[in-house]
Amino acid sequence: MVHENGDFEESAHLSSAGSLDMGAIVKALFEEGSNGYVRPDHGRMIFDETGRPGYGLYDRALGAVYLQGIWEGLHVQTRKGKVAI
Repeated sequence: MVHENGDFEESAHLSSAGSLDMGAIVKALFEEGSNGYVRPDHGRMIFDETGRPGYGLYDRALGAVYLQGIWEGLHVQTRKGKVAI
């Protein structure tokens, strides 16, 4: 979430928690045949983790798994002749 003064807050990786449709973004990359790296940028501090704000290890790991899950879902659906996300 971005505030009027330009400050922002990290949000969960699910599309419903932010302002971007991550499924649509990953689908576009998939359909274009992208073979580059995709990774979450920042993460929240969760599970009582402490450290530098925006660089929570656990939440970034969850984000990476989330993105991989979307990619894998597209791959499986494409093999079956349909893509719907």
